[in-house]
Amino acid sequence: MTYTFDDQITGGKLLLDHQNPELKRFAIAEKNRPLLTIAWNRGAAQTVYVDEVAYELEAGGVILLIYEHTYRFERAEEIVAWRFNRDFYCIITHDAEVSCVGLIFYGLPSPMRLTLTKDEQRKLDLLFQVFVDEFGYTDNIQGEMLRMLLKRLVILLTRMARNQHLQNQPGKEDVDLIREFNLLVEKNYAQKHQVTDYAELLFKSPKTLSNIFGKHSDKTPLQIIRERISLEAKRRLLYTDEAISEIGYELGYTEGAHFSRFFKKMEGVSPKQFRENSKVGKNR
Repeated sequence: MTYTFDDQITGGKLLLDHQNPELKRFAIAEKNRPLLTIAWNRGAAQTVYVDEVAYELEAGGVILLIYEHTYRFERAEEIVAWRFNRDFYCIITHDAEVSCVGLIFYGLPSPMRLTLTKDEQRKLDLLFQVFVDEFGYTDNIQGEMLRMLLKRLVILLTRMARNQHLQNQPGKEDVDLIREFNLLVEKNYAQKHQVTDYAELLFKSPKTLSNIFGKHSDKTPLQIIRERISLEAKRRLLYTDEAISEIGYELGYTEGAHFSRFFKKMEGVSPKQFRENSKVGKNR
């Protein structure tokens, strides 16, 4: 079933899915319904397909999904999912409170998966039960109560992400720089392809960025930029009929040959081969 809260004044929407076998998202078809998703697997380990890539979601694990992700679950009925739009809770506006932008959402890895201890699963289950109880009310403070609960959930997951995905326990300054870099890449990857571009926006030297990522991440800043460009290219090749030259141009490559060389270097096949291979796979 799906519990739903709609704010008729602001357009805010929060959905809580539980035992919903139809839980899935096709991002391009639903682009006018931009929802962030927090999905918790309450059953045995299963496969989740995100942009046609298979990921294992372990028993008790959580996966964080953004608006642009197309996804489906092997056993959706075993997933508890919180889905919400920015009008209900804007993670950017409230970043000072929850510090999640550029980490669990629009950070790396994307999609982010979290392993939960038994105690963390217990806390999440208690929070889920409080959400269910709150959906039973229809008074004028229901929306604010649900926002408070969602904020608590996001903070809980952000703490887990810092422990699991940032190496050497970075200080706040380094964490904020990594998050801001990731968010800038998300906003500008189609226009800005070089580390120097982002270093200027952050008022840092490229060497400083490289050193900080070297201490706390297994990817370099340049890898992050290139992987984001490649990800968007794959999405468009998979889910649209846009010409390859058009995709390359929209991603900042004025010459189609330059885009094709970049894509083949990243993915091992040309854009044309990738699109043809994906069609073969879907028809099997």
